[in-house]
Amino acid sequence: MTEAKRMHDHDGHQLTPEETVAAIADLAADRKALDIVQLDLRGMIGYADYFLVCSGRTDRQTRAIHDAIHEGMKARGMLPRRVEGLSEAKWILMDYLDVVVHVFTPETREYYRLEQLWGEAPSLPVEAGVGAG
Repeated sequence: MTEAKRMHDHDGHQLTPEETVAAIADLAADRKALDIVQLDLRGMIGYADYFLVCSGRTDRQTRAIHDAIHEGMKARGMLPRRVEGLSEAKWILMDYLDVVVHVFTPETREYYRLEQLWGEAPSLPVEAGVGAG
């Protein structure tokens, strides 16, 4: 990871990829995201260290999860480089450089099966309330 890729919170503290993914997981859990899984892609791909994958029961809930992550990370001085899929909200992708967030409806998550696609990546189920707080 290069210094240029590091993110800063509102106090100027540089967030590590581990702190970033933990903060995002906590924000998703606060909005009752289901099946939150962190995939460790370090050494596997060059564009991100982690994927955070989670589900909302409906497209309305996936938008609420997106909104909570967006606002919570914005409060830390971090905005995603890009967001895709928000209009349909079946699969919302949020690119925070070191961490790429995937928020799915259950049907869309089952269809695309990202966890199986990246099956060789170490995965960690995230429990609510665990992580950087």
